[in-house]
Amino acid sequence: MVHFSDFDTRNYPTVDVRTGYAQWVATYERTVEDAMDLAVLDRLTVPAWPEVGRAADLGCGTGRTGAWLRDRAAAGLVLDGVDLTPEMLAAARARGAHDSLTEGDVEATGLTSGAYDLVVSSLIDEHLADLGPYYREAWRLARPGGRCVLVGLHPYFIMAAGMPTHFTGEDGADIAITTHVHLVSDHLTAGLAAGWTLVEMAEAVVDDAWIALKPKWEKYRSHPVSAAYVWEKRG
Repeated sequence: MVHFSDFDTRNYPTVDVRTGYAQWVATYERTVEDAMDLAVLDRLTVPAWPEVGRAADLGCGTGRTGAWLRDRAAAGLVLDGVDLTPEMLAAARARGAHDSLTEGDVEATGLTSGAYDLVVSSLIDEHLADLGPYYREAWRLARPGGRCVLVGLHPYFIMAAGMPTHFTGEDGADIAITTHVHLVSDHLTAGLAAGWTLVEMAEAVVDDAWIALKPKWEKYRSHPVSAAYVWEKRG
């Protein structure tokens, strides 16, 4: 098992996920770049987004992914969101992309089994100590033939940068949120063990577009920065 502490170069004070995102919510939309996750989703060939009629957005946060999906899915999309942090859910509720929003754990959502064409999650896996419960819950929620799409930071980037998920507090100090490193093989092992079949994977690198957003990342040019996994429920 790989531990983030072996790579941490920042040594910021660290808080748990709920505490961190409750404090970050006011500036979250201004600090998270679409290039990290939504741009990667845009490049996937599976699933066919307009064919998604019902989706579960696990770790929905402020509703960024939900709004992105709402713009691309079927006109009658039913979209249910789950998140651990009430403050993030309030922001998602104000955004209005979801049909329902539930405060809960992505590993035990309480949503209806076998009801979803798509289970989608963005920028959450680094906060999960174990990937197995997530992939098993996603499997439970998906209908036969349904997909699970998870996109997040590439483990290589977390390790190379030594940078945890973090935000700047009201006093100007940087605060880290509990961060875990999951190798690509960890995702494959957990997803396959849950019954999923991998049908597509995408890895994005730091390119010109990224350097334009973050000039200091020139030293990471061509390094993997994001990864997306697309799974299908077969059998």
